[in-house]
Amino acid sequence: MLELRQYQKDIIAKGTEVIRDYGFLYLAMEVRTGKTLTSLGICEQLNVDNVLFLTKKKAIGSISDDYTKMCPANFTLFTINYESIHKIPDVRWDVIVCDEAHSMGAFPKPSNRAKAVRQLIQRHDPKVILLSGTPTPESYSQMYHQVYGLPMNPFNRHATFYKFAHDWVNVKQKKINGNLINDYSGGRKDITKAMERFTINFSQKQAGFEVVTKEHVLRVRLREETYRLAKRLDKDLVVEGKDEVILADTPVKLMSKLHQIYSGTIKFESGKSMVIDHTKAEFILDRFKGQKIGIFYKFKEELTALKDTFGKELLTTELEEFETTDKSIALQIVSGREGISLRQADALVYYNIDFSATSYWQSRDRMTTKDRLKSDVYWVFSEGGIEDDIYKAVSKKKTYTVNYFKKDFVHLYG
Repeated sequence: MLELRQYQKDIIAKGTEVIRDYGFLYLAMEVRTGKTLTSLGICEQLNVDNVLFLTKKKAIGSISDDYTKMCPANFTLFTINYESIHKIPDVRWDVIVCDEAHSMGAFPKPSNRAKAVRQLIQRHDPKVILLSGTPTPESYSQMYHQVYGLPMNPFNRHATFYKFAHDWVNVKQKKINGNLINDYSGGRKDITKAMERFTINFSQKQAGFEVVTKEHVLRVRLREETYRLAKRLDKDLVVEGKDEVILADTPVKLMSKLHQIYSGTIKFESGKSMVIDHTKAEFILDRFKGQKIGIFYKFKEELTALKDTFGKELLTTELEEFETTDKSIALQIVSGREGISLRQADALVYYNIDFSATSYWQSRDRMTTKDRLKSDVYWVFSEGGIEDDIYKAVSKKKTYTVNYFKKDFVHLYG
C-alpha cells in the first residue's frame, strides 16, 4: 500500500473537514505536489461508495495507477475524460472530482464542459473536489463557472456571470473591429478571498522543493518562399493559388494565418491544410539528435511535418510507448499540457507556441518530479516570425490577443 507524505495526510485531514462542512473543496496544489493522491485520500475518509473522476483523456492511465497503488477498500473509482461525460454509468455518484478545474473557467458564457459538470452535480447532489495548480491562470473572473454549479459556492446569489460581474468584476470596454464590447477579464482579487474557506493552497516550496526551469530560445531561418508568402498575405490579405485560397480578411484570421505560416504550415479557406516548410522539424531532429525529448506542437500539420522528418522509428504520439521505448513523443500543446508526466524526457521542445498563458505555464512543467527539479525547455522560433511577440505576452501571464497583434503589426492598420 502506498505511503503518503506527511503534508498530504495533513491536507487530507483538513480537506475532509472542509468538504463535510460545505459540500465542496478546492485543492489548489501546485504541479507534482500530489493532488490526485490527496483527493483520493479525502474520498477514503468520507466513507463513500462511488467516486467519479473527471480529467483529460491522456491522464486517465496515471490516475488509475494512483488508485491501484493506494488500494482504498471502501470506494469504487470511475475515471473518464470530460468529453465523454455522456458515457458515464447510470449510478449515483457520492463524490465527483474535477481535475484541472480551471478548464471550466471560460467567461462570460459557460463552456459546454462547465454546463455538463453542473448538470451532473444537480442530478447526483455529490460532494465535489476541484483540483488545479493554477485556479485562475489568466483572470480571477475564471472562478465563477468553475463553482457556479455548487449550491454553497460564495457567488450563488448571482444567477449568471453578468450579475456576478456587476459586483465582482471591473468591467471595461475595448474596441474590436470598430465595435465597443465589454471586457470582463478584470475580476477583482476579492474573488479569491471569497473562496478562501473552501480552498487549500499548497506550493512546491511548502512540499520541500522548488523547480528551476531554464528556458532557451532557438531561432531558425525558414525557406525564402515561406517568408515571401507571409509578406504577400501581410500586404494583400489574400493569396490565391491554382486550387486553394488563403484568406486573412480580418485581424483575427491574419494573426492565425501568419502564426501557421511562420512555423511552416497553412490551413486554406476550403478547410484543407498542408505543410509548406519542414525547416523547424529538420532543425529539431538535428539539434536534439540522440536525445529522448518531448515535443509540443500547436497545429495538426506540424505533427505531419514531425512525422515526415522523424519517422516511426524515432517518434510516437502515445505516452505508454514513450515510457517504454527510446522514442521521442509529440503532443499537441492543449491536450498535453495537463495531467501527464514527461519525466523521462531529456528536454522539452516547442515546435510552436500557443496564444494561451495557461498553456505556457502548465505545459513547461511536464518534466517536473519530486526528484527532478531542473528542466530545460527549448522554444524553436522562426527568424522574423510572430512567435517572439507571443512569448513576451504569455510569459507575463497574458494571453496573446488580436489587440497585441495589432500593436505588433501596427503598419497594417495605420
